[in-house]
Amino acid sequence: MPQDQEIAPSPARGRRPSALERGILALFSDLPERKAIQILAPASGKKPELLIEINATRQMFAASTMKAIILCERLRQLDSPSVEKQIKDHQLPLDQSVWSPGSDIFNPPDLSGEVSERTAMEAMIIHSDNTATDMVLKQAGPDAVRSFMSSIGLKKSMIPNSTRSFGAYLAGAPNYKTITWEQLISMPSGPLARPLLNEVETLASSPRDLVSFFSRALQGDFFSHRDTLFQFRRILSLGDINYLVQFPVGMSVFGKAGYADIPGSHARSIAGGVYFPDRWVYFSMVLNWDAEEAEDQDTVNAFYDAIRKSMVLLQHRLGSRKSS
Repeated sequence: MPQDQEIAPSPARGRRPSALERGILALFSDLPERKAIQILAPASGKKPELLIEINATRQMFAASTMKAIILCERLRQLDSPSVEKQIKDHQLPLDQSVWSPGSDIFNPPDLSGEVSERTAMEAMIIHSDNTATDMVLKQAGPDAVRSFMSSIGLKKSMIPNSTRSFGAYLAGAPNYKTITWEQLISMPSGPLARPLLNEVETLASSPRDLVSFFSRALQGDFFSHRDTLFQFRRILSLGDINYLVQFPVGMSVFGKAGYADIPGSHARSIAGGVYFPDRWVYFSMVLNWDAEEAEDQDTVNAFYDAIRKSMVLLQHRLGSRKSS
């Protein structure tokens, strides 16, 4: 069976999938083949575990979903009862040393000066601003983030040295690690020289890695202080994941979206956790596909619609105190 079609809809192979599993898997069946999914509701009390998977161990281009892990590592470094004051008071330089394309909020080169680290963190998650990401990543250190991912067992996860170096590498710049803002924006536009998913500079993961991360991070496993967990949850609760998917009313959603649209290559990624009354559900859905046009809104809409409908099914089955 081709790797694209490897499907493990339940942890017990050979067991007949439940109506809930079949219903959720059917929602994604018409999407392009390079898709990977994991949905996990851990066992709780007398309630058994729910696990639904499609290609869950496959490494995919997860785009900006990886920014949640950068946020986690930076907050972990600052972990203390005064973390809110630290990120509010710590001013970061906003200038050509960190400017990066794909920055609708910090808008290089028109904005410069200093901004709080809290503002940079929020811009990174809420608006997926790449300049904000490079500001936070510079503080955390890309090697420290990689070490953190390795230490918690994320075997398929990768981040670039910066979003600027990632863009420069895709464009084929030989000096992608040290490229300046002026050099980057002066490069001629054209087809990508390298693929989004590569072994050097990329934002990659697998649904299993992402669910493993969020299921622990959202419970505070990587922090020693509740104040730090509160900031992590607070920022993720504001994330772009909410307005892109338009989750049904009544769900507390924490997570991060990722997206890329380049003629020929496209990606969408959603990962995080949702809390129903008395039940957590963690999820990662990633779609990579080829389409010659610069945008493929029909596929994007179908992907988000499948996620939204899957959450409705989960809410109906797990979301009430009576059923959970």
